[in-house]
Amino acid sequence: MSLYIYQQPDWPKFYWNQEILTASLAAVRHRQGRLLGRMESIGFPQRNEAMLQTLTLDVLKSSEIEGEILNAEQVRSSIARRLGIAIAGRVAADRLVDGVVEMTLEATRNYDKPLTAERLFHWHTALFPAQAGEAPKIKIGSWRDDAKGPMRVVSGAIGRECVHYQAPSAERVPSEMALFLDWANRTGDIDPVIMAAAAHLWFVTIHPFDDGNGRIARAIADWALARSENSSQRFYSMSAQIRRERKEYYDVLERTQKGTLDITEWMQWFLGCLDRAIIATEDALAAVYQKDRFWKTHAHVALNERQRLMLNKLFDGFEGKLTSSKWAKLTKCSQDTAQRDIFDLIDKGVLVKDGAGGRSTSYSLK
Repeated sequence: MSLYIYQQPDWPKFYWNQEILTASLAAVRHRQGRLLGRMESIGFPQRNEAMLQTLTLDVLKSSEIEGEILNAEQVRSSIARRLGIAIAGRVAADRLVDGVVEMTLEATRNYDKPLTAERLFHWHTALFPAQAGEAPKIKIGSWRDDAKGPMRVVSGAIGRECVHYQAPSAERVPSEMALFLDWANRTGDIDPVIMAAAAHLWFVTIHPFDDGNGRIARAIADWALARSENSSQRFYSMSAQIRRERKEYYDVLERTQKGTLDITEWMQWFLGCLDRAIIATEDALAAVYQKDRFWKTHAHVALNERQRLMLNKLFDGFEGKLTSSKWAKLTKCSQDTAQRDIFDLIDKGVLVKDGAGGRSTSYSLK
């Protein structure tokens, strides 16, 4: 038996047991539809907030899987700027953050465009922005050449490495990628979610770049998932769930890459991971749903701009207790005006006074 899946005589003719996958695929499709329907029912600002929250998590966790920790505020600001979403406290992002964000958004916003070598080269270049005056340590924006030896996935200390996987030789990469891209751009009878699972595996098995293969494989899966929903809006993060299940991800990937062309186990895991990703998103977006319900319930209540600002801050993760002093500082008004704003909201049934009194008096949403 061949050591790696690409050494099988019929490579890359993957197959899987459709009967085994039917229930898992149906569950995922049901959750996808329910989540998208719920998103359509909420207000546009809340939908933008949900998308911003999801994409920020996706970028952070996809990089984290590879051991790279990005600045969360920079990621959030970079995404908001590119999507035209106004947020408070926007910060400047460095080139590395901007590059990862660019790749992530380009993959899903242009889900209706074909996957090409040039597009993948653009993603790779965005992932590894050139440093002024420094020679690049890897080939950027082109297929690998194996000049430093075979492409391997290893773990362990130097001298005691464990080789988990060795990719096809560099001379095979152009023809392997041509086959992959031709398949990926077809619209056949394969469900797009199933296609996302197979595309992720196929790409990461070829491992066509010197570095960044995992992140680009996840971006390709997101591109295919966006096609499955016919929507560029992202409300769940597959990368975040893969990060939670990192060990299982690498274990099932290694077994599959050392197995036969029957990839049923990989497909089962991918569908299950996707299902859990959507469930986790529904929990994480609970505050967004609550905010939407609040504004719909209080749509008839007359509020001034200071009150709207502070109520939104309470929903967006206000730190500590809300006091009249904080109100005055954040809205740039006098203490007396802050007190009038707060008492007005209490009278309208929006805020309630917390238990402690005196100088420590604080207020919460009713």
